[in-house]
Amino acid sequence: MSNSQSTSNKNTIDLTPPRVGAKLQRLRNDRKLTLEDLSRLAGVSKSMLSEIERNRANPTIAVMWRLTNALGVSLDALFATSSESNPILINRAHDSPVLSNEDCGYTLRVWGPVQLAGSFEWYELTLEPGGSLSSQPHEPGTQEHLTVFNGSMTITVEGHQSIANSGETARYFADKPHSITNPGMKLATALLVVVHS
Repeated sequence: MSNSQSTSNKNTIDLTPPRVGAKLQRLRNDRKLTLEDLSRLAGVSKSMLSEIERNRANPTIAVMWRLTNALGVSLDALFATSSESNPILINRAHDSPVLSNEDCGYTLRVWGPVQLAGSFEWYELTLEPGGSLSSQPHEPGTQEHLTVFNGSMTITVEGHQSIANSGETARYFADKPHSITNPGMKLATALLVVVHS
């Protein structure tokens, strides 16, 4: 193999779906649950569960959420890569849940750990030109911090508007109806941090 090929392979991003079958099976066996037991607890068919454990199916986040809840573990614990000698857990890019709406033109990649949802959350927000993410009021005192990486975004809170450009951060209370819109002609990306009171 040439040096250029070797370098190319080193820089290639691994997009293979995470293989969690063996870990899922071990967690089930540790709890002395049969396939049928876990199927009933999680509301996932026995055949689907068997396929997941044999790495023959690529389950959705919703399915894995039901399974991990039934097993009493977090999604992070199931997907993270670690070893006994290394306390650092690594989540690969495709392990992060993605929420999107083509009609509204937004994509939200969930970067924060699932167990912090409802207290502290952070997302990568991508807006198509003209795309918008609209939200109902969060609980009283909730704040959002939006740092724009590329393009610009218009933040609207109860009729008040401000534009944040690349490199700028908008901070606002999100306990009122609010929206984030891309007014430009190019894709816009940002880090969205939600701090619940």
